Amino acid sequence: MTGLGMTLVRGALTSPFKRAGRTGATLPARREVLPASRVAPARLAAYGGICGFAASDVLPLTYPHVLGFPLAMRLMTARDFPLPVLGLVHTWIDITSHRAQRVTDELELTVYAAGLRPHRRGTEVTVVTEARLADALVWESRSGYLSRHATSADSPARSSTPLPELPAVAEWRLPADLGRRYGAASGDRNPIHLHPATAKLFGFPRHIAHGMWTLARCLAEHEGRSGSGAQGRIRSVRADFRAPVLLPSTVTYATDGTAFQLRGAGRTHLTGQVDEED
Repeated sequence: MTGLGMTLVRGALTSPFKRAGRTGATLPARREVLPASRVAPARLAAYGGICGFAASDVLPLTYPHVLGFPLAMRLMTARDFPLPVLGLVHTWIDITSHRAQRVTDELELTVYAAGLRPHRRGTEVTVVTEARLADALVWESRSGYLSRHATSADSPARSSTPLPELPAVAEWRLPADLGRRYGAASGDRNPIHLHPATAKLFGFPRHIAHGMWTLARCLAEHEGRSGSGAQGRIRSVRADFRAPVLLPSTVTYATDGTAFQLRGAGRTHLTGQVDEED
């Protein structure tokens, strides 16, 4: 069994003993670090293929997050992490690239937890991933992960202000095995993405697409529509994963050029905004 597989097993064993939302919960102060190394070409090619990125000597903006995923899993499956890792839902992400990351770069990755906060559906943790090249910070992200549980009536709620509907430009049919295929490429095999039966254990009617796949697919579409040389030009992106994408399903990608949405079945699943280099 791989190291990541053992980490997932550890998460399955420790999750039942963790109670999300308990008073006085604290986060581990340590940082998980992966020494500088190059990406594995085969794994990068599989990721680019499932997400729709064109082959390039520049890494997709979302790929350092994938590289840091084993570190995040190591952090979140440890006994001192206060939330059960099984069933965690990615709720939002901010990514900033300080310079393009090349396939040949030897990136050092660091992951740590930055804070806990109440959420209208449970408790949310912020996890930070950083990529450095020769000690210089070249890429960073902040992500929110939600552990769903019963909450009090005074928990913060999302604004009910209607979202403006952006122009639809593409439609994608997502197959039932998308979660399993992306999980194989990314290493994220959270059971809520794999099969209807395992997703139902965590309150979903059937399995759902990975939030990071929906974001990566939107960015790949943006780059494809921006013309040649677009990969590596996106300086930052902010995305909110607003509603799960059930599998299989049909979704619509909509954009005005910088803001984007993923919609389907009368719901907005994802909203985001990109900022490009001049």
